[in-house]
Amino acid sequence: MTAAPLAERLDGLLFFPVTAYRPTGELNLDAYRDHVRAGVEAGAGAVFACCGTGEFHALTPEEFHDCVAAAVEVAAGRVPVVAGTGYGTALALRYAALAERAGADGLLAMPPYLVAPDQQGLLRHYTALAAGSGLDLIVYQRDNAVFTPATVVELAKVPNIVGLKDGLGDLDLMQRIVSSVRTELPGRDFRYFNGLPTAELTGLAYRGIGITLYSSAVFCFAPEIALAFHHALTTGDDTTVNRLLDGFYRPLVELRGQGKGYAVSLVKAGVRLRGGQVGTVRPPLTEPSAAHIEELRQLLGRGLELVGGGDR
Repeated sequence: MTAAPLAERLDGLLFFPVTAYRPTGELNLDAYRDHVRAGVEAGAGAVFACCGTGEFHALTPEEFHDCVAAAVEVAAGRVPVVAGTGYGTALALRYAALAERAGADGLLAMPPYLVAPDQQGLLRHYTALAAGSGLDLIVYQRDNAVFTPATVVELAKVPNIVGLKDGLGDLDLMQRIVSSVRTELPGRDFRYFNGLPTAELTGLAYRGIGITLYSSAVFCFAPEIALAFHHALTTGDDTTVNRLLDGFYRPLVELRGQGKGYAVSLVKAGVRLRGGQVGTVRPPLTEPSAAHIEELRQLLGRGLELVGGGDR
């Protein structure tokens, strides 16, 4: 039986697993499978393998393929697996082909490397990537890839470009994008999700413009907290949302802001605190300080207490 289109399958919390390495630095696929399996069994709505949290930038093409294949193997069709791709158009197409060969259900297209393209250049890049792959594609807006509403309308006209992940945080722009696509392409099932680091902090604001899908880095190491927040946000339980924002998420964001690269390395430290054998980050990222890891441990305990999970 053919699986439903990716846009129809994206639901719930979007899980961006970290990539596991051995103490010697090599890929640790056994630990990676365990990490992905734990996330799927905890209730992830989709697995986004080898994306930003998964250190896409640090993986060789061969490692990328093996990680995506491992995620597909573990997910076993229960949830879709979306793989990262990026760099320039030629390399993005190469990674897309590797992801398709590994069995992925879709692609998350990260911004082009280094250059600052105009709208026409961005449109050419993503439409070429979509035309060169048999997979559905989600475009990641951030950094040097920021789109006008008109450009997103043109992207949404491409059948296998199915969504936009927003890592910019400009709600005025996002409202105009959503409105433009809805007006120009009525009936188009084009999906949007909040892709800011620690997206829960802005969940209420995004919900206000109709965007309820989001990626959760916290889900990597504290699915109990992430799922409790997600349930509260989607059911309108703003009392619980605000309790978790005040007691856990805002302090976490403040801690994340104390080091460069902490959007990845602090998450990986959290996975290790919960027993995951995922290793440390690869250069050029660096590990959080011992004091910050201890602060994360204490914050994790408080968060688990807030959702009735205890300090475990």
